[in-house]
Amino acid sequence: MHDFLLAKEIIDELKAIQQKKNVSQIKKVYVEIGSITLSHDGLPEHTEDISLENLEFGLKSITKNSDFEKVDFSIKKVAGDNWKITNIELE
Repeated sequence: MHDFLLAKEIIDELKAIQQKKNVSQIKKVYVEIGSITLSHDGLPEHTEDISLENLEFGLKSITKNSDFEKVDFSIKKVAGDNWKITNIELE
């Protein structure tokens, strides 16, 4: 579930970058993922290790039939407690 929420955050950030930079077709996106701190359902914050497989599945599900359907996501695990888009390649 959290993998899907993170996938949505990544796509929302990608949309914002696309609009801000006024780019058309994105070919590849490089993402670094650490452990993610989550707080939900009124429960205290906790750190969760994100499954790369589940995240990739979430990204494919969210991007299906969208402008980002053919984007290749390169996801790398890193130390830390956050995620970031580190690079974008254009067509």
